Amino acid sequence: MESIGRPSPSLGGGGTDGRERCGHFQMPLHYPRYNKSDYETMPEWKLDCLLKEYGLPITGDVEAKRKFAMGAFLWPY
Repeated sequence: MESIGRPSPSLGGGGTDGRERCGHFQMPLHYPRYNKSDYETMPEWKLDCLLKEYGLPITGDVEAKRKFAMGAFLWPY
């Protein structure tokens, strides 16, 4: 019987760092908890990783990515 604590090599597990972890799609368990100011100051690499994590397109410049992420993840009150 396999241990459930050991990630499968075919799923990108096993000693990968943060840059490699966002390289494949796996449905996230939680909705991102960033606010508007977080998205406005988020570096482009982090936006890319966040969008890729949710299977969303990563196109355009950093401002377009910020606008897309805010539209996708922020709820109007």
